[in-house]
Amino acid sequence: MDLIRLKNVSKQYKNGVTAIYDLTLSIKKGSFVFVIGGSGSGKSTFIKMLYREEKPTSGEIYVGGVNVAKLRNKKVYKLRRKLGIVFQDYRLLPKLTVYENVAFTMEALGARRDETRKKVLRALELVGLKHKIHNYPDQLSGGEQQRVAIARAIVNEPRLLLCDEPTGNLDPDMSMEIMQVLDEINKTCGTTVIMATHDKEIVNRMKKEVIVLKDGRLIKHEEQGGYEE
Repeated sequence: MDLIRLKNVSKQYKNGVTAIYDLTLSIKKGSFVFVIGGSGSGKSTFIKMLYREEKPTSGEIYVGGVNVAKLRNKKVYKLRRKLGIVFQDYRLLPKLTVYENVAFTMEALGARRDETRKKVLRALELVGLKHKIHNYPDQLSGGEQQRVAIARAIVNEPRLLLCDEPTGNLDPDMSMEIMQVLDEINKTCGTTVIMATHDKEIVNRMKKEVIVLKDGRLIKHEEQGGYEE
């Protein structure tokens, strides 16, 4: 069953730059997909359109049966409640502990305290940081901070996890640690993971589904692809 469908999607920015040209593709529920390509290929725009940070200029984008391209601005928050989003920069709140950073999402949704605690501890266990709940972000390595950011993104058990260059600030060893965490979330929770990256080594080692963009155009979509230039 398709979780995501794009039909004839194009995106032109106000400065005249076209980031995506006539993109049509579908992604199945439970997939782990890399979106790859060089700088300016359109991969970040692709991710941003899925969570409605950007609207397509034309075409249709369905996420879980909802046409997000036509979603009213005041309803975007409902879409994002069902998504987890991880960025290159961790965006942790420096004055909150690891536990508080992850709990922040649940509190914003108005969850009960007992439910919040259960889900926060489960998310931190999944990313291997249950023993660091009282630490602050500046007491963690870059890889650990990104794992907290992932826990925060999955604490509400989203069906879809969008990752925009999540290993961009990490060394190769830490990058592979993060990939193992994302792989575990995909396999254990059945969460669909879509990750934009330009890291060839990660893509070639993980052997997952691959979407290749070049200058805003889809040039390859394979179930088990690699990164070739």
